[in-house]
Amino acid sequence: MNRLPLPVIDSVACTGCGTCIELCATDALALRHGKAMLAAPEACTYCTVCEDRCPESAIALPFLIVLGKRRE
Repeated sequence: MNRLPLPVIDSVACTGCGTCIELCATDALALRHGKAMLAAPEACTYCTVCEDRCPESAIALPFLIVLGKRRE
């Protein structure tokens, strides 16, 4: 199964405010030791809400560039 890359959380930038955790519809994120972490990676749907709403920009969602066949 093709799986999307997982969110990357910068533990230095994360202040532990909990915004991402409150907004995550699938409960993929959790607060541990005062920082956000990806607690259930299989639950992440790559919706980008956590990245978009993090006030510290501590969450990044990598993306894949998929190249198709070249047109002649």
